[in-house]
Amino acid sequence: MGRLLQPLSEAQLQRLDEHRYRAEGRSLLEPPLQLYWAWLLGRTPAWLAPNAITLLGLATNLITSLLLVWHCPGARQQAPAYVYVLCGVGLFIYQSLDAIDGKQARRTNSSSPLGELFDHGCDSFSTVIVGLGTCLAVRLGTDTDLMFFCCFIGIFMFYCAHWQTYVSGSLRFGKVDVTEVQICIILIFFLSAIGGPTFWDYEIPVLGLRMKILPVFGIVAGAIYSCTNYFQVIFTGGTGKNGSTIAGTSVLSPALHIGLVLTMAIMIYKKSTTGLFENHPCLYVLMFGCVASKVTNKLVVAHMTRSKMKLQDTAFIGPGLLFLNQYFNSFINEYFVLWAAMIFSLCDLLTYCTAVCIQIAAHLHIEVFRIPHQAPEQVHNHHD
Repeated sequence: MGRLLQPLSEAQLQRLDEHRYRAEGRSLLEPPLQLYWAWLLGRTPAWLAPNAITLLGLATNLITSLLLVWHCPGARQQAPAYVYVLCGVGLFIYQSLDAIDGKQARRTNSSSPLGELFDHGCDSFSTVIVGLGTCLAVRLGTDTDLMFFCCFIGIFMFYCAHWQTYVSGSLRFGKVDVTEVQICIILIFFLSAIGGPTFWDYEIPVLGLRMKILPVFGIVAGAIYSCTNYFQVIFTGGTGKNGSTIAGTSVLSPALHIGLVLTMAIMIYKKSTTGLFENHPCLYVLMFGCVASKVTNKLVVAHMTRSKMKLQDTAFIGPGLLFLNQYFNSFINEYFVLWAAMIFSLCDLLTYCTAVCIQIAAHLHIEVFRIPHQAPEQVHNHHD
């Protein structure tokens, strides 16, 4: 129980004091958007805590995305036009607030490792719901193989972005990165609102392909481009002994965690006799998304504290329940087990994130959602 409520060791907390945020590169749309973000920051109250800004953005994105899930639980239904508009606006609000939380921290002299972790933690779950929402907007549930691929490749790519950070010690942005992807997804939501999601079922003249294949091609091209850059850093950018990670571990060690998540997801998807993913794709993706989000958060913590990741984790209990039930020929109704796994995985994710935030805040003598009157010694200035 003590390990559950205090997941970080004293040694990890001490190494956290030495952590400095490092980032390299700028994407194509970032320079012009910086003008808008600076304008938005100027209209943000000085008393509003950076973590509160981050959480507000995530909540907005989550509420609008879940509204779409409510209308399209099977990823084949058509939601009212206003729902797609709300999803586009919600994602834009999330992007805007996510861009200024670090600026607000520097503006109020309240930058800290906790803020960096909080930001990445929210991003990890936002990646899941944004990917799912995009699939719903183009009715990708009509082709479950494509939907499964698109949802889980997004999760994998976000994990790889932090995997290369764990190896090299620096978060690196490409010319086409998350900002550009989010703008494209916002446009997809608006196109679905204007033409309806059936717009994506139209065939492209001459090619004979449906419109919905275009976002899929974009995802594939983005995955190839991003993963090429990520793995180039992973295999050549080590900063520890003999090219190992900054924690001194093998650069391949994080592969075990995301590999186990994806392996279980694929096995259950392929071997379900009742078409579990086909019938309940949203719940399936959200359950595994919670698992992947926790694993990604642990990778971020391992990077910031220069520590190893342990494969044993309660995060795998939820998928394990599904797998065991399937092994015994669905002894219990799969839909019921999926809900049980979802609830457990969500509670496990929230418990871990809450415990880590409380523990780090206590160590740094700061509050999670309040700006201190005077920044403590442990608080460091970071850049985005």
